[in-house]
Amino acid sequence: MAPYMNHLKFLEIISFVYVLVTVKNVTGSSVSHDEECSALFQFKQTMIHQHDVSCVAYGSQVLHSWNTSFDCCSWEGVACNNDHDQYYVHVIGIDLSERSLCGHINSSSTLFSLVHLQRLNLSGNNFGDSQIPSEIARLKQLRSLDLSDSGFSGQIPNGISQLIQLSSLDLSRNSLKLHNPSLEKLVQNLTGLEELHLSGVDISSSVPHFLANFSSLRSIKLRECSLKDKFPAAIFELPKLQVLNLANNTDLTGSFHEFRNNSLLEKVILPLTGFFGIVPESLSHLKHLTVLSLSDCSFSGRIPGSLSNLSQLTFLGLGGNKFTGSVPSLVSLLKLDVLDLKGNKFEKRRFPNWLGRLTTLRELYLTDMNTKGEIPLFLANLTKLSVIGMKNNSLIGRIPSWLFNHTQLTSLNLDTNQMEGPIPNTFSIFKNLEYLNLGRNNFSGRVELDMFLGLNKLQTLWLGYNMISLVATNNYTITTLPELDTLGLSACNLKEFPSFLRFQNKLHGLLLNDNKIDGRVPVWIWNNSRETLQFFDLSHNSITGQLPIPPQTTVLYDISHNNLTGEIPSSICGLKSLRMLDLSSNNMSGTLPSCLGSLSNSLMFLNLRRNNFHGNMMNACTPGSLLTDLDLSENRFTGQLPRSLTNCTNLEVLSLGDNSFHDVFPSWLGTLSKIQVLVLRSNKLYGPIQGSSHFPMLRIIDLSNNNFSGQLHQNYFQTWHAMSSDNLGVSSVMRSEISTKTTYSNFPYTATLIHKGVRTEYEHILTIDMSIDLSCNNFEGEIPASLQALQGLQALNLSNNHFTGRVLPSLGNLKNLEALDLSRNELSGEIPQRLVQLGFLEIFNVSFNRLEGRIPKGKQFGTFDNNSYIGNPRLCGQPLSKECQGHLKVYGLPPTSNVSESLLPSEAIDWIIVFCGVGSGLVVGIVIGNFLHARYSDRFTKKNERWVSPLRKTRRN
Repeated sequence: MAPYMNHLKFLEIISFVYVLVTVKNVTGSSVSHDEECSALFQFKQTMIHQHDVSCVAYGSQVLHSWNTSFDCCSWEGVACNNDHDQYYVHVIGIDLSERSLCGHINSSSTLFSLVHLQRLNLSGNNFGDSQIPSEIARLKQLRSLDLSDSGFSGQIPNGISQLIQLSSLDLSRNSLKLHNPSLEKLVQNLTGLEELHLSGVDISSSVPHFLANFSSLRSIKLRECSLKDKFPAAIFELPKLQVLNLANNTDLTGSFHEFRNNSLLEKVILPLTGFFGIVPESLSHLKHLTVLSLSDCSFSGRIPGSLSNLSQLTFLGLGGNKFTGSVPSLVSLLKLDVLDLKGNKFEKRRFPNWLGRLTTLRELYLTDMNTKGEIPLFLANLTKLSVIGMKNNSLIGRIPSWLFNHTQLTSLNLDTNQMEGPIPNTFSIFKNLEYLNLGRNNFSGRVELDMFLGLNKLQTLWLGYNMISLVATNNYTITTLPELDTLGLSACNLKEFPSFLRFQNKLHGLLLNDNKIDGRVPVWIWNNSRETLQFFDLSHNSITGQLPIPPQTTVLYDISHNNLTGEIPSSICGLKSLRMLDLSSNNMSGTLPSCLGSLSNSLMFLNLRRNNFHGNMMNACTPGSLLTDLDLSENRFTGQLPRSLTNCTNLEVLSLGDNSFHDVFPSWLGTLSKIQVLVLRSNKLYGPIQGSSHFPMLRIIDLSNNNFSGQLHQNYFQTWHAMSSDNLGVSSVMRSEISTKTTYSNFPYTATLIHKGVRTEYEHILTIDMSIDLSCNNFEGEIPASLQALQGLQALNLSNNHFTGRVLPSLGNLKNLEALDLSRNELSGEIPQRLVQLGFLEIFNVSFNRLEGRIPKGKQFGTFDNNSYIGNPRLCGQPLSKECQGHLKVYGLPPTSNVSESLLPSEAIDWIIVFCGVGSGLVVGIVIGNFLHARYSDRFTKKNERWVSPLRKTRRN
């Protein structure tokens, strides 16, 4: 027993010594209050010893109190505990938010020695792209960390995941990324979180499912984080959750389940996400809901009538979805401040009368509502309105006089309607107006520009594409004019540059296209907005002289359809922000500067069509190229096609037609997996096209009027998958998007097509436009059987070649075919009866072949005349005058030379020359021919303005 007791006493002594040592170590490692004050003072020194004089002065002023007392507990923004024993007093809180502090925080910062700190708020400052140091893990007592909007960048350190007592984490609105650790690893141990705010952080992952177990969560803000995959629906059921903001995560999907009665949700903000499905009636259980923002998602079905039970709603955003039916009455939402119903698939009707009873509304968005009639009188009751958006409806009539009683208006958008009459001078009473868009209507008469230029708060003015004539005085000074951000005066009958532009120093966008302005561009245009100008459109005027170079801030520059001469100066390559450059349809000449290809890392659109450029084409792309649309057609380029085109991995449209390129078929273009439109017509390209061709996204190809030869492999077309499915009725405009911090634009792809022998520049190419033109070459052999898989094909032109064999009966399976030209080949046999199945066929030509037998009857074949069949002496039946005899005898074919001589008199030879000249574009032109025009007449209107109204400051949640 004694040894046991001795052993026990020994253990007690050891334990006691361990406790003494531990206490000593803890006491020795603890930072005294004096040391904390010293650490704070050293932190201040790092904030004021900077190169930026303005930051130094202001930072010194803000932290002035940090010099006046030894006890830092009295310093501004510093909080201590209330212990009366000085030994136990420690700094537990620092709040320096929005103090305009400048500096750099690194791993040696004395902030991280404040180990008793529980609250740290440095938001709203500028720490010069500092990275968050991993030493932040030393602050083990932190409950609240707020570094939002403070200029931090780089990877979020793993050390934050060790702050397991955190209840509030806000790193939003910085240039941060969260890849390693991931979101899952960062928060998996922070089980006591109440607020998780990471908006603007590049997360690029899914939302972890275990967040649904964090029962303390009250607020989740993950706006614009590149989230993806499906959002865990169980998170909606968190018992304390009040705010959920997932906006601007386009790859994040999800749907609503049934909502519970006891939910505390106050704000659900999901715009610009991939959420889909119906909105359930149980949404009415969210009795505390004040903000419901579901705009620009993929919700469908009817809007639930139970929405009217959400009596606390102040913001309701349902725009940009696929809702159908009609909008249920929301007249009971007496607190509603913002209502967005734009861009759904509602039944066509007038605006609902109950809107006039929502007298608390300040913002009303009814754009693209499929609504007709005049602006309703009941809107006169909404006297608090500051924003009215009714763009893209079928509104008629004049601007009502009662509208001018809404003197609080800051934004009015009536763009793209059918309104008429004069634009009243009474717009001058809208002293608070910031945004005005009256474009694309039928307004007429003289408009005095001065009434708008007297609105000192006006930032955006759009008057383009009406039938107005602007009248302006020249009595302007910089003090009497508003500082415009965007000005759209397209098609306003301007004959010169408006003189008031001399005093505009902050323009981001200037649109003067489709006017009658002639002469040179004045130098002062560039000087005034040299630091801000991004969008400049002077197209479709009569501008002369050499190409003027815009400021380096320019993003989009369109000066096409003018009378410019001379070469492209190499200084154009200095525009490193340029995304779109359109110089088409001028009289420019010379060779292209070699540096032009270096712009491909920023440039997305380059259009030099219809000029007089010559020589070799520049090296088009460097690795990493962003170029999506390249059009050098209708010039005089020579030489080989540059192999640097293989670097254009984002290219979707390549148009090099009507030049003098001399090369074999560029099969290496098949590596460009995104290419949709390929136009190489009317060059000096030659030789066979070997094997199959890999163009999975190709929709339009024109190789006509070259010297290609040889046979096409029977499987040549089998990898053209974009044409293999039936896309009829699923139509959209091929386009790409350009955005900056202030403006968003989408640009439709353009092409020069030939319609009925007339060369026409079309401003839109549709996804259902699918055509193949191989005419006027020397192809031979049988027509490839793989054509039968191209079910979406609308036009096929194989004319003026040497194809032999029979007309494929399987062409009758191409149900969308509208034009088929097989003329001037060496085809034999009968015309397959299965072609009668082509119910959309408008143009059919098999003339000058060796066909025989009876012409098919029925459907579209009753509409074709003799010209579709001439040159085939063994054909019979209507519309030919030659009648068929009971059992047709198969005659031997006469020698080729005899047929040619008998069928081609001198008049026909002239016709062939003309036919080859215009036949290159026959099938492409046919794509948008008379029949297509009749069925889709709204596609091919006059050139539409391609500029989208800039993003303006609107209410955001």
